[in-house]
Amino acid sequence: MTEEQHLREYTKALKARLPRHFFEPVPARLVYLPVFLALFGLCAWGIVATPHVWLKLLLSFGIGYAFVGLGFLAHEILHGAVTKHPMVRSVAGTIAFMPLLVGARLWRKWHNVEHHGHTQHPHDDPDAMGALESAIQKPFVKWLFRQVPALRSFFLFFSFTFWFSLHAHMMLRRFLPEFKPHERPVVVFQAVLPVLVWLLVLFWAGPLNFLFIYLLPWLMANFIAMSFIATNHLLNPITETNDPLLNSLTVRNPRWLEWLTLGFGYHIEHHVFPALSPKYAHVVAQKLKELWPERYNELPHWKALFYLWKTPRLYRDHRNLVEPTTGQVFGTLGFGLDDGKFRRFQSTQRKLGKKGLRE
Repeated sequence: MTEEQHLREYTKALKARLPRHFFEPVPARLVYLPVFLALFGLCAWGIVATPHVWLKLLLSFGIGYAFVGLGFLAHEILHGAVTKHPMVRSVAGTIAFMPLLVGARLWRKWHNVEHHGHTQHPHDDPDAMGALESAIQKPFVKWLFRQVPALRSFFLFFSFTFWFSLHAHMMLRRFLPEFKPHERPVVVFQAVLPVLVWLLVLFWAGPLNFLFIYLLPWLMANFIAMSFIATNHLLNPITETNDPLLNSLTVRNPRWLEWLTLGFGYHIEHHVFPALSPKYAHVVAQKLKELWPERYNELPHWKALFYLWKTPRLYRDHRNLVEPTTGQVFGTLGFGLDDGKFRRFQSTQRKLGKKGLRE
């Protein structure tokens, strides 16, 4: 793997090779919004109407998929890949993110500005994992990394069932003070509105039906969304320069599943052109592979999740992950971890200070 290069080097080369209409919004994608809302409405009505628990559970999976689809669609809308109209973008994004309890204005600050502007930066990316030195200062992290790796991986994957929504709440607390005073009421309103809506659904449907209409689908949507989000960057190196071919990963699924998930797995392509519709992501992927085949990171989704299970989530340095209980070092993508072989390196360069976290 060569050294880092800046995002603009990729965009400049690719824009000369891609049709101009690729960089225009695709309003037709907005049709997914009423489709997913209709799926939710039909399944919710069915859950209330049927006395059979097994049928309620089956319909709950339908709502779970609607929630996942709405989340992926919200991501598109709020990047401007569907429409550039500010009001349509804000309203549609607010509605689509309602199941996952995320406000549209907060998302644009947290995700569009901070995450995309500082992807995998060790200090400035709000979604990046920490380095060993800073993490061990936190009591919970210190306790967590005393656990055996398999148990820790189980905790990580279990947290997928709620982490996206919880992380959104943490980002609200972090970034709310950075909004201008006249913007804060909108940010707070968009955060509170989903909670009020789902409370009304609770009163309408009752506790048992609410379990199937919202709680189980919410857990499912969080898990599926995080199964993509966690593989987007957490196997990649930390980068000081915003280099999407180094700090991002595209995950592939069967074509039918990529269609159902709106092409969200094309993540390198998204970080190169955030406002480009996923409709064109496969073409951008082909161009990236032609121009920078040695830099492009792509894995089957299942294999990326396997690597996520087998590796720790602390960085020893910019290129390597470290298992603090043993001192073992794991390469990141492009630096020892790839889809050809899973290589694990024993650390000989560094011992944990004061015998590491075991003390």
